[in-house]
Amino acid sequence: MLVSGGCRSGKSRFALNTAEQIAEGNRLFLATSRSLDEEMKDRVNRHRQERGPGWRTVESPVRLSEAVNGNHETARVILIDCITMWISNLLLDEDTSLEADRHLEDLKAALTAARCPIILVTNEVGMGIVPENRLAREFRDLAGSANQALAGLADQVVLVVSGVPLWVKGEKRVYNQ
Repeated sequence: MLVSGGCRSGKSRFALNTAEQIAEGNRLFLATSRSLDEEMKDRVNRHRQERGPGWRTVESPVRLSEAVNGNHETARVILIDCITMWISNLLLDEDTSLEADRHLEDLKAALTAARCPIILVTNEVGMGIVPENRLAREFRDLAGSANQALAGLADQVVLVVSGVPLWVKGEKRVYNQ
């Protein structure tokens, strides 16, 4: 499942609730953010507390395919939050869209081979203005391409707007929200 939406749209909460309804126990949260300042550290700690003890967290800011490959056989569900942060990390670490494209291909292969349900959270970035600088345009383009590729793999695509899930692809499945 790919869950998309704008910032603070409720997409992460929807994805978390969905994952908790899919499987009990051995839930894996793959975190792509980096705690580079105090505000982000506080945010990460709040999110860990919200998830509670039923979740194991693995931080994977760049090597996401390796994290999926190393955990899909034992996890009952994997929640990846978020793809756009991962792309930002790739651009800042690798500084080339060719390397980011290779990482995306590796992630697609890992998702295809996975033996457990996977929910991906991403930001919808294509509805705003054209960014004024090269790096921001490259980020927007890579995020849009990644979202399209991952949506193509997904059985379900859900767009969350103001906390309301809208099924874009696949059969609507209602979980206890």
